[in-house]
Amino acid sequence: MKMLSHSAKQTLSRAFCLSAAILCLGASNSAWALFSDDEARKAILDLRKSLATTQLELQGQIEKLKADNAVLRGKIEDLQKQSDDINSSQKAYYQDLDNRLGNFEPRTITIEGVSGIVQPDEKKAYDDALKSFQAGNLKKASDAFSAFAVKYPQSPYLPLALYWGGNSKYANKDYAAAINQLQSLIKKYPDHPRVPAAMVTIGNAQLESGNKAAAKKTFGEIIAKYPDTEAAKDAQQLLAATK
Repeated sequence: MKMLSHSAKQTLSRAFCLSAAILCLGASNSAWALFSDDEARKAILDLRKSLATTQLELQGQIEKLKADNAVLRGKIEDLQKQSDDINSSQKAYYQDLDNRLGNFEPRTITIEGVSGIVQPDEKKAYDDALKSFQAGNLKKASDAFSAFAVKYPQSPYLPLALYWGGNSKYANKDYAAAINQLQSLIKKYPDHPRVPAAMVTIGNAQLESGNKAAAKKTFGEIIAKYPDTEAAKDAQQLLAATK
């Protein structure tokens, strides 16, 4: 075997060292790369775990907020219902109080265009008379309405008392008294909405009394003065039937 020269041995030694250094460097780089991947994976796993925990916490907070909102809505609804109940109770209370006071204190009211102060016993007197008329107790109603007209000459119920009183007398065949009472209504309240109907009753009372001429005149006046009323239609039929 041929021996290497000293120079060749030095060259070979240098090459071996360089190769060893390269291998060591490569091994070192590989180890570093492997270590970095593990750390990255661990960091990602830790981050995912942290995010999952955070999401669970947020979801729990959201659910709690929803539950709290539901409770709050329920309380608001309860409070609204209580408020409505209180308003209804107060309205009923004050209405009842107003009605009670109306039974003891005078009140200013307007009835079919006629205004005035009404005393508690005054309204009751009118209501009682009207109930008698509605029940068919004509004599009692007639007397009650006449008494009312005497006792309460300034009452806003007076036109109605005269009207129903006159009709009570007519139905009771007291024709002269019916005519007088209804004429009092027309004279005292010429623009009252009951006047046309009152005139029809007057005409009927005149007709029943045998005074056809007066009845025809009354029916003609109704047709002329109140052409667009139900009273005018009734007057036309009665006039046509009167010979």
